[in-house]
Amino acid sequence: MVTGGTGFIGRNFVETLISAGITTRITIHHRPSPFAAGAVDVVPADLATPEDCNKACAGMDYVIHAAGSVGNAGNIRSNMISPIVDNLVITARLLEAAALQCEKILIFSSSTAGYPPYTHSVREEEMWTAPPAPVYFGYGWMRRYFELLGEYVGSVSRLQVLVCRPTAVYGRYDNSGHVIPSLIRRALSGENPLMVWGSGDEQRDFLHISDMIRGCLLLLRHGSAADPVNIGYGNTATVADVAKIIMRAAGRSEADIVFDDSKPTTIPVRAVDCSKAEEVLGFSPHVSLEAGLNNVVDWFKTLHNKGDA
Repeated sequence: MVTGGTGFIGRNFVETLISAGITTRITIHHRPSPFAAGAVDVVPADLATPEDCNKACAGMDYVIHAAGSVGNAGNIRSNMISPIVDNLVITARLLEAAALQCEKILIFSSSTAGYPPYTHSVREEEMWTAPPAPVYFGYGWMRRYFELLGEYVGSVSRLQVLVCRPTAVYGRYDNSGHVIPSLIRRALSGENPLMVWGSGDEQRDFLHISDMIRGCLLLLRHGSAADPVNIGYGNTATVADVAKIIMRAAGRSEADIVFDDSKPTTIPVRAVDCSKAEEVLGFSPHVSLEAGLNNVVDWFKTLHNKGDA
């Protein structure tokens, strides 16, 4: 069962599972199912309620928890109490239901938000050596608490709670305010010069969604309960590099790119050490940054041509 199966992460998971011939259930709440009738088992559910969580988990072996609110540089600095509460309630209720009915559940802890603001490639054991960056105070501690809550639930039930710490994931179906979809939409709209928030020197580990899903499925198969694993690309790129690739892919190489460091950004560097994923899971990324960005720009071009971007 995939929660958030109509969203960016969840929808990509569901498409991968369907292609592999795996019987898949999704929960829907505010948005209709995007899948053909009969392709998945659709369960209308408000995951903030125990009854709906129990209904969603009934008969399932595995749960991939991809539902929830996310933050970006523009809103993570504001008062995010409401989405934090929503995420905590949904995750707690789902863990409670899965503990009674399921074998394994995969939850996500945001490495960018949860890790201390180190500038080196951080390893999994460094999560608790210092607090998150001040800009991530609320959101980062929420993600950390997910891990502790999962560890507790696993200790009092048979449920195996597996924890993925993904990096900056991008790909098809992400039409949010994150940096990559935002830049692609504006590049395709013809914005000139292209305005980029921040200095452009900010470094991130950008991971294509197909690689993240492959890593997570390996984690479900080979991972250990309460033993978090970084799933990332293993190398960083600057936001300026990303903007240049996007403009080339959009056929806008001649346009200017300008940077506005008066606009909000978060931390200057986020690099993660992915050696544990390689050693324990046999995971390494397959999609280069340039190939991945070209893939996403092509998808946005389709939306743009239909007037949906």
